[in-house]
Amino acid sequence: MNAKTDTAARERLKAIIREKSFRDGVDITLASGRKSDFYFNMKPTMLDPEGAALLAELVLDALGPDRPDYVGGLEMGAVPIVSWTTAASHRRGVPVAAFFVRKKAKEHGARLLIEGLGPDETIEGCRVVVVEDVTTTGESALKAVDAVRAAGGEVVRVLTLVDRQEGADETMAKAGMPFSALFTAAEFRTASGS
Repeated sequence: MNAKTDTAARERLKAIIREKSFRDGVDITLASGRKSDFYFNMKPTMLDPEGAALLAELVLDALGPDRPDYVGGLEMGAVPIVSWTTAASHRRGVPVAAFFVRKKAKEHGARLLIEGLGPDETIEGCRVVVVEDVTTTGESALKAVDAVRAAGGEVVRVLTLVDRQEGADETMAKAGMPFSALFTAAEFRTASGS
C-alpha cells in the first residue's frame, strides 16, 4: 500500500471497528480484571470480510520493511490476526509465517504450547513480532513473549490492534520490549464524545 491508500484503509478499518467492535458507556469487567466503561470486542471486526482484509494489510504494513520471520500471539485474539496477515504476506510476495501460543499446553496429542509449526519447523533463532487484538496492561502479550523466548525465538516487537492506554506501554518498557499499536482507545473515545 502507498501512504494515501494506507490512510484510507486505516480510516475505513477504524469505521468498521467503531461500528462492530467498540462500545462506550457500558459497565464491564475486562480480562485483566479491571472495570471499564468502554469495551473493544475485536472478533466481529476480525471476522468481517472487509475488516479482516484491511486488518491484514495494515498489520503487514506495520511490520515495516525489516520483516520478521514470524508473527504470533496468544490464543484466541491473535489467531485471526496471524492467519490473515500470513495470507496477505504471501499475496504480496513477502512471506511471513505465523503461529499461535496456547494459554496452556494441550494435555493430549503433541502437548504443544506453540501451534502452527510444521514437524521440522522451529522458531529458534527467528525474529518474531507478537500481535494482540486489544491490549490493556500488556500482561497477556508478555505471556506470548515468554513462550517465544522459551522456544528460542527473538521477539522484536509487540504490535496490538488497539491499545486501551491503560499501562501496556509502561509494562512493555519495563520488559525492554518495543510496543506499537494500530489504534488507541482515545481515537474512539474522542469520536464518541467521551
